[in-house]
Amino acid sequence: MQETPFCLRIGHPPYSMSDSNKTDFTNPSTFILLGIPGLETAHVWISILFCIMYIIAILGNFTILFIVKTEPSLHGPMYYFLCMLAISDLVLSTSCMPKMLSIFWFNSREIDFSACLTQMYFIHCISVMESGILVAMALDRYVAICHPLRHSTILTNPMVAKIGLAVVLRGIMLILPYPFLVRRWPYCRTNIIPHTYCEHMAVVKLACADIRVSSYYGLFVIFLLTGLDVFSIAVSYTQILRAIFILPTKDAQLKTFGTCSSHLCVILASYIPGLFSFFTHRFGHNVPLHFHILIANVYLLLPPMLNPIIYGVRTKQIWNRVLRLFTYQGT
Repeated sequence: MQETPFCLRIGHPPYSMSDSNKTDFTNPSTFILLGIPGLETAHVWISILFCIMYIIAILGNFTILFIVKTEPSLHGPMYYFLCMLAISDLVLSTSCMPKMLSIFWFNSREIDFSACLTQMYFIHCISVMESGILVAMALDRYVAICHPLRHSTILTNPMVAKIGLAVVLRGIMLILPYPFLVRRWPYCRTNIIPHTYCEHMAVVKLACADIRVSSYYGLFVIFLLTGLDVFSIAVSYTQILRAIFILPTKDAQLKTFGTCSSHLCVILASYIPGLFSFFTHRFGHNVPLHFHILIANVYLLLPPMLNPIIYGVRTKQIWNRVLRLFTYQGT
């Protein structure tokens, strides 16, 4: 019995280029991104929400960068790492949103094969970098609270630059195999990706070959990040909590813990959607496809939107500078 074409099973009309679904090809010239299958009627409303989140992310992160650059009192390790996080948030959201909006608004579903690999690489590479930046920020909080007298001598500007370089190089090297492995697989099933962007496993699953190497390497990367990064953050905060609990007064404890609350909120906003998206893609066979894709998009858009808001509201120095900035413009 002949199998129903994929594009018909999910409710989309066959494309004129669907001959590629029947003909073997090693490297397809284009892929077709379907957006969010099953929620086509809501694409416009979803796109408006995503566009608002993207605009907030752009304005918020550029505001953070501007304030840190123009305020000399913020020229310190914590704010340098915050600027790295803001830059990575800008790149992460911008690597997917323009194409996503073109799918929702203009039905522009085609994406060049090389452009798809580039988008995939940037999304996953920046995600790895962001995880490394969160570890660096946890290290900064650990040194500031547990060794306050040595903070300025340990986290000097050259040391911050070296940590930043290590974070960037780690992201580049860990994700570099992704596009090379994807390019070597033959694609003879379909070039239709039921997603809003070129997510690694969504593309790999289209290959008509043994993709265990890509799958296992993806698992290795996520478990390495989860293992090393989350463990490092957990160890840092264990030491921080021990230092906080030995402070003499409750006010001192709350004030000290308050310096870490922004970072903890950012960690939760970054890791929870990302891990949920990763594991549902591989193991959540009963999770509806449209729900998985929505979570995957939330993972890319929610942290870049929330990070500047969290740090802007909960960090007194940044919040005061924002108030002065808008008060000055309003007078």
